[in-house]
Amino acid sequence: MDDWKIELGKKALEAGMLKDPQWLDRLDEPMPLWVLLELAFNLMEKLDPPSISYD
Repeated sequence: MDDWKIELGKKALEAGMLKDPQWLDRLDEPMPLWVLLELAFNLMEKLDPPSISYD
């Protein structure tokens, strides 16, 4: 496996994007669609969090 993939996987693990360290051994495997969707929704919530009324 390429070094850049391992480094990217480690960054994802540190950032909490990967929750299972065993994924570092499987970075060349296809990703299920639900994983991609979960990442996309998490990113959307961080960039544009739901507004909370203070009334």
